[in-house]
Amino acid sequence: MTLIDTRTPDAKRLISGATGDWEIIIGLEVHAQVTSEAKLFSGASTTFGAAPNANVSLVDAAMPGMLPVINEECVKQAIRTGLGLKAEINHKSVFDRKNYFYPDLPQGYQISQFKQPIVGEGKVTVSVGPDRQGEFEDIEVGIERLHLEQDAGKSMHDQHPTMSYVDLNRSGVALMEIVSKPDMRSADEAKAYVTKLRTIVRYLGTCDGNMDEGSLRADVNVSVRKPGGEFGTRCEIKNVNSIRFIGQAIDFEARRQIAILEDGGKIDQETRLFDPNRGETRSMRSKEEAHDYRYFPDPDLLPLEFDQAYVDALAKDLPELPDDKKARLIASLGLSTYDASILVSEKAIADYFEKVATGRDGKLAANWVINDFLGALNKAGKDIENAPVSPDQLGAVIDLIKEGTISGKIAKDLFEIVWNEGGDPRQLVESRGMKQVTDTGAIEKAVDEVIAANPDKVEQARAKPTMAGWFVGQVMKATGGKANPQAVNDLVKAKLGID
Repeated sequence: MTLIDTRTPDAKRLISGATGDWEIIIGLEVHAQVTSEAKLFSGASTTFGAAPNANVSLVDAAMPGMLPVINEECVKQAIRTGLGLKAEINHKSVFDRKNYFYPDLPQGYQISQFKQPIVGEGKVTVSVGPDRQGEFEDIEVGIERLHLEQDAGKSMHDQHPTMSYVDLNRSGVALMEIVSKPDMRSADEAKAYVTKLRTIVRYLGTCDGNMDEGSLRADVNVSVRKPGGEFGTRCEIKNVNSIRFIGQAIDFEARRQIAILEDGGKIDQETRLFDPNRGETRSMRSKEEAHDYRYFPDPDLLPLEFDQAYVDALAKDLPELPDDKKARLIASLGLSTYDASILVSEKAIADYFEKVATGRDGKLAANWVINDFLGALNKAGKDIENAPVSPDQLGAVIDLIKEGTISGKIAKDLFEIVWNEGGDPRQLVESRGMKQVTDTGAIEKAVDEVIAANPDKVEQARAKPTMAGWFVGQVMKATGGKANPQAVNDLVKAKLGID
């Protein structure tokens, strides 16, 4: 692969060293497990969490005479993902054997794609931020390729004092390896890129993106150089399964390499592992080159071929993707870039918001979903699928505010009741006497009582009109938050003679 530098050095991305500034160069190889009920070349189940070696066919175990048969659904999922990455779809691709020995690789080789992948070059727009001013910066990360390959099994070294066990449930599961160009220049950019990639595949339904289950993981390639100089020697950090760990691994590895170079040493090209407990990378093995794997076309599999009509049929059924959805929410509902970015960050959040916002004030709906609903979800440690408040319930709370039935303060209390106890918001407002007081006579009586009880504050407010807010607060407190805030504000100013 020829590396072409497409970005000029950015001062705010540079790392200070003893000999001056350094620039990090980052490329990622993200392995995304394909959403499919069967494996890439066999009919064995892909169910996560099954008993060890329960999901293993004779093909997966590499029994003599067993031949691979391509799973068409995995091919479709790869094409869908390529379209989501705005990438070139190759109508002809070839499966190769990548030869290496490992105990959890029964065949002694991995069926992958090398020179002719199913998906070629594409691009992903990544928003980095927000910065201290709340602004996002968009960068474009190039996609080098996406290819299909089968996963290996899993070696378990902690089950027995003297032996290692092998679980082949994952052996043969379909992976999409999405290879980026070396376009990222900071840990934040890399984290934002993986986050965006995970969002895209989840919208498409081509990978569940669950990093804690290993269905999305990344090999992180890191090198450093003097700004604008030639690319340095890179090290690859294998199988990082957390976005937070990706950032930590990059930061540590960059500083490790800078320290070596500033001491007059050189970087050895190698494969490393990230230790999350110590927050550092450690050497695993010297880095193999492509020729070490002795790639050659798999003789048991014909070249994979399809026409443009096949691609067009898949493209026709693609869902609205996050960038398009964000642009639509900004244009049609007047949302800020920040709010729209949060709302489209997960498909489930976007779906929830759109149900709440339908037929309602989009900005008000966004405020409630982001601040109150997502805030409560985060505090409770719940997934949106198990949220106690449905879109219809939250929508009803918003409707009651717009109708003037309840105030914003009462709405907060009502939301908390619905969150903890459930129920129909309208019925709760009726049964618990939560309606907003709009009777100006009752409000005027409360205002008069507060003014009469605080003559010293009255003189202060007339000298300093902003103190009227204090009286409004006292009236709201006296009425249990039920008084109409605008009516209270108007009456307070009128009684105090404040414009």
